[in-house]
Amino acid sequence: MEKLDGKSMDLVQTNIEALKKLFPEVVTEGKIDFEKLKLVLGEEIEKRNERYEFTWHGKTQAMKLAQTPSTGTLRPDKQSSKNWDTTENLYIEGDNLEVLKLLQKSYFGKIKMIYIDPPYNTGKDFVYKDDFRDNIKNYKEMTQQTTKANTETNGRYHTDWLNMMYPRLKLARNLLREDGVIFISIDDHEMANLKKICDEIFGQENFIGNFIWSAGRKNDSKYISNSHEYVLCYFRNMAFVREAGLVWREKKEGLKEIYDVVQEFIKESNNDYKLASKLLKEWYNSLSDNHPSKQHKHYNCIDERGVYFPSDLSKPEANGARYEILHPVTKKPVKQPAGGWRYMNKEKMLDLINDNRIHFGDDETTIPCYKRYLFESEYQVPYSVFYQDNRSASKRLKDLFEKKVFDFPKDENIVKKLISAVSYVQEDSGSSINDIILDFFSGSATTAHAVMQLNAEDGGNRKFIMVQLPEPTAENSEAYKAGYKNICEIGKERIRRAGEKIVQETGKNDLDIGFKVFTLDSSNIKMWDPDFENLKQDLFDYKDNMKEDRTKEDLLYEILLKIGLPLTTPIEEIDYNGKTIYNVGFGAVLLCLENDIDLDIVHEMMKYKSEHLSPKVIFKESGFMNDSVKINAIQTLKKNGINDVRSV
Repeated sequence: MEKLDGKSMDLVQTNIEALKKLFPEVVTEGKIDFEKLKLVLGEEIEKRNERYEFTWHGKTQAMKLAQTPSTGTLRPDKQSSKNWDTTENLYIEGDNLEVLKLLQKSYFGKIKMIYIDPPYNTGKDFVYKDDFRDNIKNYKEMTQQTTKANTETNGRYHTDWLNMMYPRLKLARNLLREDGVIFISIDDHEMANLKKICDEIFGQENFIGNFIWSAGRKNDSKYISNSHEYVLCYFRNMAFVREAGLVWREKKEGLKEIYDVVQEFIKESNNDYKLASKLLKEWYNSLSDNHPSKQHKHYNCIDERGVYFPSDLSKPEANGARYEILHPVTKKPVKQPAGGWRYMNKEKMLDLINDNRIHFGDDETTIPCYKRYLFESEYQVPYSVFYQDNRSASKRLKDLFEKKVFDFPKDENIVKKLISAVSYVQEDSGSSINDIILDFFSGSATTAHAVMQLNAEDGGNRKFIMVQLPEPTAENSEAYKAGYKNICEIGKERIRRAGEKIVQETGKNDLDIGFKVFTLDSSNIKMWDPDFENLKQDLFDYKDNMKEDRTKEDLLYEILLKIGLPLTTPIEEIDYNGKTIYNVGFGAVLLCLENDIDLDIVHEMMKYKSEHLSPKVIFKESGFMNDSVKINAIQTLKKNGINDVRSV
């Protein structure tokens, strides 16, 4: 019976195996022969001492830190969760470095989009101090004290920030799908450094662009009003995206308002489309310049198909066709464009006229135009520069909580735009709206709010994973006085309130507005660290290798992480003679973590095995009644075609 490894995914060994698979000729007695590897790579080896590189004190250790497996686990917290049994969303409390390590097996290559708003290193925000030797212990100590900012007086001001960001981004890259994308908000303090480490981790060839978010004028600056932030954007694999013919499109703003008033004007005019068009133009003129519908004011004509704008029919090169087209009312030849008709074939033009796709004036003196309908061009390429007043997000969050609980939250509408853009990526296949969205600097849970809101708007079924360090709130803050002792409590409450508000406003009761809460902790399994002066007692205590303050459910989810199953995998609990059998993933994994396991339990477990694949069967190491039952259980499972039997 194979014993489960208590560590997270070993990334070093994974990389070695990948090299062996790509270049089997460089393997000598199971090891990588670097001299042979150099020969295989040919001219792509950099041999000079002086080369272009970005380095700092601690970079090597930061790289090692990303590759060091975690011995921790994520413990379920049903009490803090919402809709535990049905939701596919996750909220994880803990140091995101360790959490990202723990997610490697279960979510490797499964995340469509990552959005993060990390500390900007302004001297006022907290920068994580990682411990290379025992980051779980470091995390527990860190959450018991007031966190401190990385001030500019620190001699390694930029170094500390880079050492924090590098391993987290390296681990994040592993989680992205081949068509996955990461967005990172930042300002001028670390913009240049962030770009360099992202070029190294994600590759310069995968850089998409740098969005500029203009957030409004600031008058508290001595020299320049820094009224913008950046959102860096990288693909996981640009070559894959291009080969697949994927494109980004975002839905234009203000369309719903236009469609609503058009229907109102058609009804008001009793289907007089000319009058309805006049009312629409007057409505556009009444709008303020910053109203989202105003940008579409050229869509000001209405017919039975909908709202459209009359588009030029002339040939751009001024060498168009020359032929007569009769006005449908006067029956006289209409005025032709100076450059000639766009369509060289008159039959094509006549077909369009018959299909009511040509807009004619009141008489033949007006040049006809092509009808371009708004519903046919609802999406556009995202602009690299956009404006959104950052005060509006703060106000909405304050209104949601009925008090100020969080300073400078990110705008859920901006995050929603980014998610929407990457959801509509393939013109001929529609939406990919079952994606997983990850934010491992969750803060006030803006990203979760954006996911739920967008799902309500377009019928999507996106899932979110939020990760946040439970940073204590200041004792003199409104959040602390309101009972929110750390940022995680604010984030979870925001998801609860925002979800209920979205359902109330939309009337959609089928939305997933729940979330499963997990908390980072040390492993549920006792580590073998004997005290040789009390070896007899230690041997007795280790007979049951599960920690006394942990539950079977704690151990269950640690096993799921270690064997690579998502934390939202369906789990059925089966009660058999007072003992619990876990049926995970419809028979893909069967577990019994009880004591005094007998052959009757083994036979009962086999009733739930998958019909389509051979399941994994997992027991607690010390759970069998005796060694004879254990041996017979393994043999019984093998006779029934189950060879993957493990213990923990």
